[in-house]
Amino acid sequence: MSQKHLNSVKTGHFKNTASCATEIMPVPDVVKISMSQHIGAPCKPLVAKGDYVTVGQLIGDTDAFVSAPIHSSVSGTVTGIEEQRSAAGGKDTLVVIETDKKQEPCADLKVPQAEDLAGFVKAIRDSGLVGLGGASFPTHIKFNPKNIDEVKTLIVNAAECEPFITSDHRLMLEDAEDLIEGMQLVMKYIGLDHAYIGIEENKPDAIKHLDELIAQKGLSSKMETFTLQARYPKGAERVLVYEITGKTMNAGVLPADLGIILSNVTTIAFVGKYFRTGMPLVEKRMTIDGDAVARPTNVIAPLGTQIKDIMEFCGGYKAEPKKILMGGPMMGRAIFSDGMPIVKNNNAILAFSSKKAIIPEETACINCGRCHSVCPFNLIPTALADAYEEGDAQKLSDLRVMQCMECGSCAYICPARRPLSYSNKLAKIMVKEATTDAK
Repeated sequence: MSQKHLNSVKTGHFKNTASCATEIMPVPDVVKISMSQHIGAPCKPLVAKGDYVTVGQLIGDTDAFVSAPIHSSVSGTVTGIEEQRSAAGGKDTLVVIETDKKQEPCADLKVPQAEDLAGFVKAIRDSGLVGLGGASFPTHIKFNPKNIDEVKTLIVNAAECEPFITSDHRLMLEDAEDLIEGMQLVMKYIGLDHAYIGIEENKPDAIKHLDELIAQKGLSSKMETFTLQARYPKGAERVLVYEITGKTMNAGVLPADLGIILSNVTTIAFVGKYFRTGMPLVEKRMTIDGDAVARPTNVIAPLGTQIKDIMEFCGGYKAEPKKILMGGPMMGRAIFSDGMPIVKNNNAILAFSSKKAIIPEETACINCGRCHSVCPFNLIPTALADAYEEGDAQKLSDLRVMQCMECGSCAYICPARRPLSYSNKLAKIMVKEATTDAK
């Protein structure tokens, strides 16, 4: 195994809520459940205004291949189907439900039974599970790779390298049994030989807890924790694969192509919980933090809960929020309203005052090379930015812009405060459009 490390950046960790036990939020008066909670085609509502729904009831689905069904997180009455602009800029269809606070479970729910891989994959799809670390890729597709006979390793991503976020950390301390059970199920049905849990060194309590549990269950020959440097972006998919296996994963290559199944720790823990309870994905654990939040903590809330209700549960705002992020400060999305609902892949809501949300004025590049020194893939962000400004798609391709994973390390370290990562996002669109036009 390679002992080399990919380039990274040392950000402030700000893990203010690491010792905050997860709190269960009371059911809100209203939830707004999005039909676009995964990469791929959005679901179509299966309910209409006036319908009574129960917890875990299927309320959205589609026949599209890259998709995952959506279930009600509450019991109550559908009061409408409406549209709202999403954090990504598109339009989401929302099923609005007025809750009755009874949380009656759907009568059709049952603990899944799987005889083989096909049954396991079907059960995972039925649960509505998607990648819960941010990507939101439908998990049942990931668990059924075309080259399944060549896939032998499971990597569980528990790095949580973004500043502020501690929800995965709390899961490892509070729901480790579900995590280990989920790992065993995935390994059993896919036929994997060994599993690694990649955890940054700044979570020694989680490492110790999991090591002890693995040993107690006699699983040390099959699974182990793997300690990572506490640097950003050690939790990025391609970085994590290299750190643990030494295998290089270029853009466009899937972990399965390298013989690996890679999933977020919360995703795997849900597998264990689902096969224990039969309840589909209807709630999410999140870190609530930022200098505008009165009481930062970790919260489990029903999917579709509006951010303003979560903030109220956390004591409200102690300062006017200038910027609210869904996710972390490096790769999260800024939102336009705290009336937006949470979705499956939300792992944090961060609210910052104008003091912390100031964007420094951009100045001239001083050619210091810091952006290049922290890029995990040794790209030259300044050269890419210049090529983008010139509109030179071929040069962007030659400079390997498609390798960029938009981690934001270059923009973070830049003393001139150039928006290098955002430029790369636009540059990749330029290359894709040029490639399409050429065909």
